[in-house]
Amino acid sequence: MTTVGLRELKNRLAEYIREVRAGGAVVVTDRGVVVAEIVPPGGVVARAAATPGLAALAARGEVTLGAPNDPSVYPELPPLLRPGRAAELLDEERGER
Repeated sequence: MTTVGLRELKNRLAEYIREVRAGGAVVVTDRGVVVAEIVPPGGVVARAAATPGLAALAARGEVTLGAPNDPSVYPELPPLLRPGRAAELLDEERGER
């Protein structure tokens, strides 16, 4: 992900658009503050699902957002304890109070 200032983007717009066309992303800053992100079409969908804080980190290039989870990929696990066992264990741990 390339970060570029507003003035440089204006002066070299065609170069940055070629980069986006090739699949890259360009983060646009104004006086050091991120104000926009130029991504290929369809690239915004994954970011829309992210929380605003996580999306801001991704815009600064500090994290990379993964694909959305598919629940069908993960098998359903059986319960580890029978119902009520957790309360029994807590009562044993607490003892007489």
